Amino acid sequence: MTAVANGVNVQALLDAREVLKGAPEAAQFTWRASSSWRNGVHSTTTIQNFFGLGEEQSHKAETVFDADHPAVFAAEDNGITPIEYLLVGLTSCLTAGVASVAQNRGIQLRSVESTVEGHHDIRGILGVDSDVRNGFNDIKVSFKIDADASKEEIEALVAQSQKRSAVFDALTNPTDVTVEVV
Repeated sequence: MTAVANGVNVQALLDAREVLKGAPEAAQFTWRASSSWRNGVHSTTTIQNFFGLGEEQSHKAETVFDADHPAVFAAEDNGITPIEYLLVGLTSCLTAGVASVAQNRGIQLRSVESTVEGHHDIRGILGVDSDVRNGFNDIKVSFKIDADASKEEIEALVAQSQKRSAVFDALTNPTDVTVEVV
């Protein structure tokens, strides 16, 4: 079998999986983001530190995200909308999964592209109609993958990525969310 080079260290992932089987407490991660209101509906969210493997961890660099609403909402459009960040998270997570699964299965990728669309009736968030939900009505992710694999093998890569995706799971299953004022 020819070695594939998709840039994923699968052996490290498999080794971590084995270690965590015997140390489930180390698998408990807490991801964090801190947000500050700027003006209007513009906010800035910073991500740097998280907890995992039993101790505090840090990303190599702090990352800052701007969120705002577009000019059609009478805002200044200083960043994407918060709901668009869900689309970014979903497609990024699924794409990472495709690369990881392909590497593990010995499939060389040449390109992985996706388009994600979320249909959203904004009457709910504007309070126009209380019967309209505030979030997406549906989301569709379409992949275009060029790889040394059959169509069936590529479909299996995407299916396994979806099965293991934390973001897909969070969007498709209830998650307890607590909002408090401190």
